[in-house]
Amino acid sequence: MLDARGLETTAANDAAVRNFDATIAQYLRFGTETGDCLKRTLAEDPGMALAHCLKGYFFMLFCLPALVVKARASLDAGRRAAGERGATDRERRHLDALDAWIRGEFEQAVAHLEAILADHPRDVLALRLAHYLHFYLGDDENLRDSIGRVLHAWDDTVDGYGYVLGMHAFALEEWGACDEAERTGRSAVERNPADLWAVHAVAHVMEMQDRRPEGVAWIRESEPRLGECNNFGYHLWWHLALFHLELEDVESVLRLYDERMRADLSDEYLDICNATSMLWRLEERGVDVGDRWNELGQRCEARTGDHQLVFADVHYMLALAAGGREAAVDRMLDDVSAFAEGAATEQVVMRSAGVPLARAIVHWYRGEYAQVVDVLAPVRYRLPLIGGSHAQRDLFHQLLIAAALGSGRYETARTVLSERAARKPRNPWTWKRYARALAALDDDEGAAQARETAARLLAG
Repeated sequence: MLDARGLETTAANDAAVRNFDATIAQYLRFGTETGDCLKRTLAEDPGMALAHCLKGYFFMLFCLPALVVKARASLDAGRRAAGERGATDRERRHLDALDAWIRGEFEQAVAHLEAILADHPRDVLALRLAHYLHFYLGDDENLRDSIGRVLHAWDDTVDGYGYVLGMHAFALEEWGACDEAERTGRSAVERNPADLWAVHAVAHVMEMQDRRPEGVAWIRESEPRLGECNNFGYHLWWHLALFHLELEDVESVLRLYDERMRADLSDEYLDICNATSMLWRLEERGVDVGDRWNELGQRCEARTGDHQLVFADVHYMLALAAGGREAAVDRMLDDVSAFAEGAATEQVVMRSAGVPLARAIVHWYRGEYAQVVDVLAPVRYRLPLIGGSHAQRDLFHQLLIAAALGSGRYETARTVLSERAARKPRNPWTWKRYARALAALDDDEGAAQARETAARLLAG
C-alpha cells in the first residue's frame, strides 16, 4: 500500500493506511483526535507493524515511566507483526528507533530516524520525531539540518508540506536565523492556519527579538484554534503570558495562568514546566503568587523518580523547592545523583548539567545565593544539553543573574548582564538588573543609562 506521501506501507487494507495517514495528520497539528485515529487504524488492521510502532512512539512522548512499559509492549507487537507478515526496511528501522528510545539511547534513536530520511525524505513521521529528539538533545545544528536535508523532496504538491515548513521555521529560530525563520513560519501559517508549531515558531522569533506587543497580537490571532488542539495549546498560552510579563502586565499573566495554562490542572510534563517557570519569573519580579505552588508541588512529589527528560526533572525540582517540600527535595536530589551514574543519554546529561542545575535551584530557595552562583556559573554553557528552547532555558540564566545580584556578586552580574544586553538589547528586564549591578559598582552614569533604556523600551 502507498501512504499519503507515496511511501510503501505494509497493511492489510487501504482503510488501515488511510486511518494511519489521518493519525499522522492529527499528530502534526496537535489534534485531539490523534488517539482515536490510531485506534481506528489498528481496528482495521490489528497486525499493522508501523501502527504498533507509532503507538509506542506516542507512549514515549508522554515521558512517564509507566508508559515506557506500554511502549515496549507496542514494540514487541510491532516486531511480531513484522515477523509474521513481513515489513519494509523503513518500517523495521522505525521499530529499531523505538527500541533505542525505550532503552534511553536518544542518539541511536535519532540515527535510525535520520537513516530512514536519507532513503525516504518524505517520511514525515521520522522527520517530526527526529525534530523532537534533536530538540531535547539540545542539538540546534542538526535540528536545522535535519529539515534542510529533506527539503529537496518537498513542495506544495506533497501532502503535509506546510508542516515541514513549520518545523524548518522553528529550527531556524533556534539556530539564530530569526528573519528567515519568521518568513518561513509565516509562509507555513498562510498555507495552513492550523499549523500551531509554525505559529509557535514565529512567536519564538518575536520573543527572542523582544517584540512584545506583536507577540501578543500574533498569538491572539490563533486563539480560536488553540481550543481545537491538545495540551500544546497551553504552551502557546504560556508564550502569550510571557509577552504580557515582559510588558509588566502582571494581571494578565495571572489570569492566563489560572484560566488557560492551569485550567484543567494537567500533570503532563510540558504543562508543569510551563507553570513552574512562569511562577518563578513572577516571584523574581516580586509578585505574590499565592498558593499556586502547592498544586504543582503535589503533582511533582509523585515524579521525583521519573528521569525521562532532564529538562522535566529540573522543573519538577523547581516546584518542590518553591513549595518547601524538603523531604521530597532531598529524595529527588538523591534520585538524580544516582540516576546520573549511568551511561544512557539522559543519565550523561544529568551528570553534566542536570545535577548542578537541580542543586542551584535548591540553593536558591534556601536563600543561599552565593552557592547558586558557585554551582551554576561553571555549567551555564552546558545548559543546552538539557534540551528545550532558548526561551525556556532562559529561566536558568535569569536564575544565575538574580542570584549574583542577591549575593553581592556584582562583577559576575555585570559580566553576564553585559552578555545578555548584547544578545537581547530590547529586553527591559535585562536593563533593569544591569542598572542594579552598575549602581552597586558605583557606576552611576552607566546605571542611569541602563534605567533610561529600560524605561524607553517599556514605553515603546
